[in-house]
Amino acid sequence: MGQVETVRGPVEAGDLGTVLMHEHVFVLNEEMRRNYPDWWDEEQGIADAVTRLTTLKDRGVSTIVDPTVVGLGRDIARIARVNEQVDINIVAATGLYTLGDIPPFLLFQGPGTLLGGEELLVDLFVRDITTGIAGTGIKAAFLKCAIEAELTPGVERVMTAVAETHKRTGVSITVHTSAGHRTGLVAQEVLRREGVDLERVVLGHSGDTADLDYLHELIDNGSYVGMDRFGLDFLLPGDERVATVAALAADGLADRVVLSHDASCHIDWFPAGFKEQAAPDWNYTHIVDDVLPALRKAGVTEEQLTTMLVDNPRRILEQNAS
Repeated sequence: MGQVETVRGPVEAGDLGTVLMHEHVFVLNEEMRRNYPDWWDEEQGIADAVTRLTTLKDRGVSTIVDPTVVGLGRDIARIARVNEQVDINIVAATGLYTLGDIPPFLLFQGPGTLLGGEELLVDLFVRDITTGIAGTGIKAAFLKCAIEAELTPGVERVMTAVAETHKRTGVSITVHTSAGHRTGLVAQEVLRREGVDLERVVLGHSGDTADLDYLHELIDNGSYVGMDRFGLDFLLPGDERVATVAALAADGLADRVVLSHDASCHIDWFPAGFKEQAAPDWNYTHIVDDVLPALRKAGVTEEQLTTMLVDNPRRILEQNAS
């Protein structure tokens, strides 16, 4: 086995233990934070993250994979401050998050723009993976891009840059997708076109649907499906999420499933208190406390749970290891 880069440095892939494959620590608008001092209490936020992640580690989870990239407020130095105080592995990402337009700083430079030229995103992403993020020496271990309802030119440009970076570095790709719009299939089409092996792709948020035909198609194309929004019952009730995972396991497909919540310690997309009221189970420990017992009751075996929580994440991340 190789090593996997984490915020605290490389670890042996076999030492990752139980892994939640899609969890954010912070999702913040950095411009708002910098311009409005009361937007975010840094010290309180860090202390809260330490408490939440310590609780998660005490529940037996050893690693979280954090797909927070530019566009979601990635600040790797802040994450490092948290990780100094918690004995848990945090795996960092590189990429760019947009569901529509390309950011303004890219409008006039790069392929297909007024000034043209090479895609500068590729060099930035490669640097994060090979040298480190923001001068910290902390290396990204995977790539992240996103697609929601449709493949806009901005989304396609980012996805193409992610594909090229993948080919240069060998790291795998996680894609934010919309199960309701079936855009996991669109992402697979673009990434395949760009030369990506779809077995190196995790299609995030696939668990927002109980459409087994759609999920089977994604898996048949070679990718992993992220059943990674447990706790977001207003998108799909928890019992349906459990039943869907159990059905995939019964079909012998546990080796293409990863589990998570897509939760965070703090996300500034919602007013204070809204998240706790609207989605009380949307937190780091819901899977361990509630989902795993429900999956066992639904017939999922311990071996299958280990496959989804230990073996598959290790395989995905170990593929990134040099």
